[in-house]
Amino acid sequence: MRKQNNKQKSDESSSWLNTYSDMVTLLLCFFVMLFSMSTIDAAKWEMLVKSMNPDADKVSQIIMEEEPPNGENAITSSGSGLLTQNKEFDDIYKQLKKYVEDNDLECDVGLAKGDDFTFIVFRNNILFDGDSYILKQEGIGVLNVLCGGIGEVKEKVGQVRILGHTNQADPNKPNEAEGDRFLASNRATTVLVYIQKKNIIEPKKLVSMEYGQNYPIASFVTPEDRARNRRVEILITKSNAVSITLEEVYKTIGTPILDE
Repeated sequence: MRKQNNKQKSDESSSWLNTYSDMVTLLLCFFVMLFSMSTIDAAKWEMLVKSMNPDADKVSQIIMEEEPPNGENAITSSGSGLLTQNKEFDDIYKQLKKYVEDNDLECDVGLAKGDDFTFIVFRNNILFDGDSYILKQEGIGVLNVLCGGIGEVKEKVGQVRILGHTNQADPNKPNEAEGDRFLASNRATTVLVYIQKKNIIEPKKLVSMEYGQNYPIASFVTPEDRARNRRVEILITKSNAVSITLEEVYKTIGTPILDE
């Protein structure tokens, strides 16, 4: 009988451990919930990870699928293992503009933007040689910067429209329709395929169009004017933008970008 009483007392004296462990578990769940709901500071997160794993080569990425309310900055993955601030649609224009200025490409690449779009003009031979649709190295550098900008704001991009234009070789005689259209189409499609292979945006958002010689921005008389007509344009619109035509784009941005 005494042994039974001792066993009962032992069970009763250790029962508080079960209650304590349950409480600790609940507190842990509570703090995990608070942590998951909080805004994560990139620098503090990096310090925390490194303190727990000093030998790690890089910090794990954190991706927030939804934009935070009231325009607060979100943490997004940059693809390099580092944490970056949430990007805006207009950053495409800003990044391209800086690259063009830093590399003295103002004569080859024109840039403009409206409320809901960014417009790029690749002039003359920066992308292709005459009668060719093989991408040149000078143009590839600009396209890589463009792809990087699009990839960072892909959810905010509604459509990337690539437009191919040609020049009329004889000012008194229109180009043969088949060759003219195919050259413009092949150039626009080549640019589209290059962007698509980067896997930076849904393919359904990429559209190529060929206008051939039918949207000239200069005459066909002088070599300088004919060179201005040979171009590839890229129109990038916001995801919530109303559809806009090429005529409306030209009217919005004015002529300087086309006349240079």
